[in-house]
Amino acid sequence: MPDERSKSSPLIRGITEEIQQAAWELRDRLTLAEERLWQALRGRRLAGLKFRRQHPVGPLILDFYCPARKLVVELDGEVHDRPAQRERDDVRTARLKAYGYRVIRFRNEEVLEDLSSVLKRIEQAAMTVAPDGLPPVPQ
Repeated sequence: MPDERSKSSPLIRGITEEIQQAAWELRDRLTLAEERLWQALRGRRLAGLKFRRQHPVGPLILDFYCPARKLVVELDGEVHDRPAQRERDDVRTARLKAYGYRVIRFRNEEVLEDLSSVLKRIEQAAMTVAPDGLPPVPQ
């Protein structure tokens, strides 16, 4: 019998060993922008929120993820300017949104050139009402 939580909070299932291994490998080779953002997010440094990096969710690996707020933070480099990649990104974002995740995207350059603004926008997104109706996380 399915539990009631799964009806109100659907999950993307099916994390494979290959996806988990890929996530571990990506953690070892963060881009410069990912590394800078991770240093600002890790250890609950932003508004006391816990973030994970290169977090697998079903067949996807999220750049950064705040489970308490179901907030996904994606960083985009030059490859994301290609039309085919933009289309894949749109499909990926729509899929995540269908499962109740909120997705915000930043260019690598934004992180490298104006990290404080990026952090403010992440905090603002995290402090809005979550898709599950939870109130903002107290600071």
